[in-house]
Amino acid sequence: MAAGAEVSLGPSPQSSVASGYNSLPLTLHDLLRFVASKEASDLHLKPMRPPLLRIKGRLLPLDIEPLRPRELEEMLLEILTPAQKQRLEEKQAVDIGYGLPGVARFRGNFYVQRGSLAAAFRRVPFEIRGIEQLGLPDLFETFTHLPAGLVLITGPTGSGKSTALAALIKLLMERAVHVITIEDPIEYLFTGGKAAVSQREVGTDTPSFPEALRNIVRQDPDVIMVGEMRDWETMQTVLTAAETGHLVFSTLHTNSAAQSLDRILDSCPPGQQKQLRAQLALVLRAIVSLRLIDKSDGTGQTPACEILINSPRIARHIEVGDTKEILPEMESSVGYYRMQSMNQSLLALLVNGKITYARAMELTGDPEDLSLKLRKLFPQIEETERGGLMAADNDFSAIVHLMDVKHLYEEQEEKWRQRLTEKEQEIARFAAEAERHRLHGDSRGQAVADLEGEIDRLKAENERIRGEHQAKITQLNDRIKELNQRLMTAEQPKVAQTGGGGLFKK
Repeated sequence: MAAGAEVSLGPSPQSSVASGYNSLPLTLHDLLRFVASKEASDLHLKPMRPPLLRIKGRLLPLDIEPLRPRELEEMLLEILTPAQKQRLEEKQAVDIGYGLPGVARFRGNFYVQRGSLAAAFRRVPFEIRGIEQLGLPDLFETFTHLPAGLVLITGPTGSGKSTALAALIKLLMERAVHVITIEDPIEYLFTGGKAAVSQREVGTDTPSFPEALRNIVRQDPDVIMVGEMRDWETMQTVLTAAETGHLVFSTLHTNSAAQSLDRILDSCPPGQQKQLRAQLALVLRAIVSLRLIDKSDGTGQTPACEILINSPRIARHIEVGDTKEILPEMESSVGYYRMQSMNQSLLALLVNGKITYARAMELTGDPEDLSLKLRKLFPQIEETERGGLMAADNDFSAIVHLMDVKHLYEEQEEKWRQRLTEKEQEIARFAAEAERHRLHGDSRGQAVADLEGEIDRLKAENERIRGEHQAKITQLNDRIKELNQRLMTAEQPKVAQTGGGGLFKK
């Protein structure tokens, strides 16, 4: 579907909308059913404009008449409770959770713009998808087995924070634990399973996040889920809950792990920041930053994930306030702790053909760093995007790219040469020892024979190492060629496919 195209309210296999419907009065339930039938993630209702649907990341208008302010107000106020109407009148905005049986749940925000009422609805499917279905790293599953501490899921609006959080709670429901959620509003409904789940909605079941958290310790929770840490009072109470032996999950509207830490520290009164850094270093377990990016085959979106694990070094950086060192530490701890930066996640998606080079460069917050990583590991994709290896005779950067790649091969070869040299020196030492024994006569014949046997063994091992060296270099060459070829294939234009999946959205 092209950007800017209109969506027709014609017949749909999953909708009650019939042909000729445009001439009939429109209800909010009809619109919400249509949103679900099209697997749209969002519905925007504004006066004097047709309803807008967000489908696979694109905002598209419905092919109907614009909504008049009066009819839009009547349509929206009809589903509000008296308490929600009062809050809307007092605050000029209100969050609600609304469900249509057999269709979906919706998180709605009603607000006033230019003196008229408007609204935005986010579709929340009844089915809660698992970690694997969402395309999240299997490291996520380990978070549910932590005995205590704080795990943060962060990202901009629409990055899938609530969906990822729901997947974690779904895993916890397989165990006999008491989970308490505090949300504004309640989005996913957790039913069934071995766990006892208590869901509390701000404004309906509790007056505020801090008030709910203050009372929660008397409700015997094993796991606490806080929909969002919006202010310092909520952050402080969340940290205290994690410090007193509970496993706490929550979200923040930030774009990276380091930015999340800075947001928490900046919310704290200046005189308490040293204490807060020590508290964070103690209770934090992980921060995951999510971004959604279009798949290269056009079938939807996939998450890119930055992952921070609170290792001893990370804890030390937090405690001393040295947040600028966190990103390098994350990138160097991939092998042991399985941390990764956002650029490393994008690089993995590129290598596996899940996303395009152009979309990766649009999404990354540091395109120069991502380009450098590509030049070092998979130079051919950079060459393809830049118009060839030597796009211009006076382009010295192309020569630098070649030198970077050559340096990687030289480093690998130098390591193997060093091992071969050490073995050859060992052989020479044993050969000299054998010759010295031979010069002293046959009385030491057995010692000479033993040394000659050791020399033969070392020579055989040397040949084996030499063969392994050559095999490794060949394998390295073949692997890089294979990955670069895969990347080139993934970059070829593909026909967009429709249907399947739906959107991964908060």
